[in-house]
Amino acid sequence: MTAPLVFEDLPLSRRDRAPFALSVAAHQTVAVLGDEDSGIGKLGAYALGLETPPAGRVLVFDIAVDTLAGRERLAFRRRVGYLPAGDGLLQNLSLRDNVALPLRFGSDASPREIDGRVNIMLVALRLAHAADRRPAQANEEECRRAAIARAIAFDPVLLVLEQPFDGITARASAELLEVARGGETAEGARRTILITGQEIPTVVQRRCDRMYRFTRAGSLELETV
Repeated sequence: MTAPLVFEDLPLSRRDRAPFALSVAAHQTVAVLGDEDSGIGKLGAYALGLETPPAGRVLVFDIAVDTLAGRERLAFRRRVGYLPAGDGLLQNLSLRDNVALPLRFGSDASPREIDGRVNIMLVALRLAHAADRRPAQANEEECRRAAIARAIAFDPVLLVLEQPFDGITARASAELLEVARGGETAEGARRTILITGQEIPTVVQRRCDRMYRFTRAGSLELETV
């Protein structure tokens, strides 16, 4: 089976001694950790086609993302959930409306269908009590739960999560990862997940199939999980 996400020969930072390369296999949860200057923070934007790498290529579902036309790219993004660093919630909308936003503007679902889907996710993320708060009125964990709910709004096959557990407890991190994984299949998690960040809780590390650290020397080292 072709890997859902492949990075080939990307120059992530000036100090790289070798181009960055990584293949994320289907049904696996893979973490890539590195400091702020490592360049790994660019991987999510490259995978979503939000930025184009200066060299190398990114394949998602065996497609070079930068070759997709406008409409094709919109359809493609329904298959890839994304949680950007800092959660990316719109401050003028409630948490409920932030979760509903991609469904309202990226699907043909009726308002009733969207409301039903959003309510299901709010319950699954234990967020119903805070659904009508704006991000500034909610705590960090509630905002992170809303951001995860928004990322899985289309029930994507692939999830890219940037620093998803910063500022929340290890217990909440473990719970959110299980929601993100989407349940288990014979092959592993139902969704394929790439996590990037500086550090992740030990309990999350144990649920990763592979964990890499991008070193100061510019090499990608596999760590024991």
